[in-house]
Amino acid sequence: MVCILLQKHSLLRRVFEIYGSLPQAAKQAVHRQVPILIRTIRSSPDLLGIISDPPADCRDLLMQVLQTLTDGAVPSQDLISSIKNLYSKTKDTEFLFPVMAHLPKDEILSVFPNIVNLPVDKFQVALSRILQGSPQHGPILDPSEILIAIHVIDPEKEGIPLKKVMDACAACFEQRTTFTQQVLAKALNQLVEQIPLPLLFMRTVMQAISAFPALVDFVMEIMSRLVSKQIWKYPKLWVGFLKCAILTKPQSYGVLLQLPAPQLENALNKNPVLKAPLVEHASQPNVRSTLPRSSLVVLGLAEDQQQQPAPEAQSSQNQAAETSSSAAEATTEVTQESSAAS
Repeated sequence: MVCILLQKHSLLRRVFEIYGSLPQAAKQAVHRQVPILIRTIRSSPDLLGIISDPPADCRDLLMQVLQTLTDGAVPSQDLISSIKNLYSKTKDTEFLFPVMAHLPKDEILSVFPNIVNLPVDKFQVALSRILQGSPQHGPILDPSEILIAIHVIDPEKEGIPLKKVMDACAACFEQRTTFTQQVLAKALNQLVEQIPLPLLFMRTVMQAISAFPALVDFVMEIMSRLVSKQIWKYPKLWVGFLKCAILTKPQSYGVLLQLPAPQLENALNKNPVLKAPLVEHASQPNVRSTLPRSSLVVLGLAEDQQQQPAPEAQSSQNQAAETSSSAAEATTEVTQESSAAS
């Protein structure tokens, strides 16, 4: 077979056409011969035509051909173009694996949601190739760019299960030597400026602090920025913010006391466990002196002036009481005098 195909490349398509209908033993025989054939003919026009527009039911054979063509070799632009054509027709992300290290950043970012949608083991393969990149140009995306690319995926818009995005994040956190404390800080510093904030942002903040406790001061800066961005306007993220506050107490007390009084009250109502230690913290003279009265009222450290009569109102009430008392005394005296005259 190999000799015939070497002499007449056009017969290659016929092999691909019948591959799907072959019995398993015959398929195995084809797979044994294919590497020899492909290493000889390389990227011939006939083979590139098959890659660009393959027959049905030949995926396994096609994958072997692509791996053989790119094994230890820099793929030609013609081969890369053919594989990109193949991907555009099939949307099978695995076809890009053999040339992934040689694709430009913008193209990787455009298909990144589909990469995240792969099974975790295959996502990790893609991740490795992206991080390794090519000898000529190095990594396609650095680790912080990968984390950002994962977080900016809109699961609903992209039609990707949220769990897939969460699994991709988890796969990154498993690689501590690559996704380091510095990498996480860099990514979070950029993600906090995203509009709108990524859905999984607070979850990743908590994962970061659990993986690297030394990030706590940095996370407090992030949470303070979230207060200025009115994090409570994003209900799901607000829940995560409060969970993070519990996870990082007592360092988070200063951040919680930056909340406006209504949001501080909401936070304490949702998480009563925070109130007692927060009140104790706020009772310190150097802390209490910096807090607005409205916050002190929420904490029970000051009375609500709105519930007390205003000084003018109190004075009026006192005068009214005195007038009423005098009138009552005068009425009594008149009554007594009338009785005596009778």
